Amino acid sequence: MRCPYCSSLETQVKDSRPTDDSSSIRRRRVCPDCGGRFTTFERVQLRELTVLKKSGRRVPFEREKLMRSLEVALRKRPVDPERVERMVNGIVRQLESQGESEIPSERIGELVMEGLRALDSVAYVRFASVYRNFREARDFNTLIDELANGAPAAPEEEPEPPATRARSPSRA
Repeated sequence: MRCPYCSSLETQVKDSRPTDDSSSIRRRRVCPDCGGRFTTFERVQLRELTVLKKSGRRVPFEREKLMRSLEVALRKRPVDPERVERMVNGIVRQLESQGESEIPSERIGELVMEGLRALDSVAYVRFASVYRNFREARDFNTLIDELANGAPAAPEEEPEPPATRARSPSRA
């Protein structure tokens, strides 16, 4: 592990312990060259995940990017950071345990929405407004009504033409 202060590669572990939820190991390190102390975290990674974007691009999954988007949604909200960390750990575990290495971005968004709905309703609405690309105030009203009524919040879809609707096997 490279020292963040002097870039030496000869750092030493002074203390190791599991985090509160046992999802990672916290290591306290010291650099023998400059005496700097710092903390690192190790997490188990079951497989390399790739995010399949709506555009068709494939990008590596970044846990930090997920955390940043949640931090934006939760900004100035009274939510314990440990609860956010547990939520992110749960989402990552679900993604890794699905057996697929390519995850559609929509699936990640759905998992985040589920987690935020249980965690904080204001953050849920904030995230949904960006994720679903709200264009009008009534989009917010619809989401808030669904939240208040306890109905599952599903993205609005364009109604199918009557001829297509009659033939759809999923609606038979």
